[in-house]
Amino acid sequence: MILLQTKRLILRPLLESDLSTFAAYRSDPEVARYQSWNTPYSIQQAKSLFDQMILSPVGTPGEWFSFGITLREEPVLIGDCAFKIEEQDKQQAQIGCSLSLQYQKQGFAAEAVKRLLDYLFNEYNLHRIIAICDVDNIPSTRLIEHLGMRREAHFIENIWFKGGWGSEYSYALLRREWGEKYWNDLI
Repeated sequence: MILLQTKRLILRPLLESDLSTFAAYRSDPEVARYQSWNTPYSIQQAKSLFDQMILSPVGTPGEWFSFGITLREEPVLIGDCAFKIEEQDKQQAQIGCSLSLQYQKQGFAAEAVKRLLDYLFNEYNLHRIIAICDVDNIPSTRLIEHLGMRREAHFIENIWFKGGWGSEYSYALLRREWGEKYWNDLI
């Protein structure tokens, strides 16, 4: 089992025992607001996602894999962060992150995503990692920019999303731009 650790967190594969917690925070309208799923998010939907990830080994190009984010001091699931290595270009990946509302605004997302970026650059020797977010999702844009990702595009009304046209930012980070400055914060 892959365990990625930081000062306060452990990132690990999602477990069947996480189903109800996972479904609960994904059912929160504030957590789901800028995400691809709708609320309520059922335990059956969570199980289907978990089963899909079990069928594909970690890092299978074209398939999303989610790590559960837990606290080091107590093994409570507080969110998940995911990645997908691009099927057409295995040197690139996309990332995403979701946190339970009660664990937001405490630096956990930044800590988890920094660790995920480090894992992806070092284990998969990726050239480029991207993140895409809704332009109205200010906390996510701040997080992504804090991580050193560069805004490369602003797409205007490019996606039909939850009943209306949405606009998105696309960010990227190259391996050569990633370095020791973040890793030292994680230990």
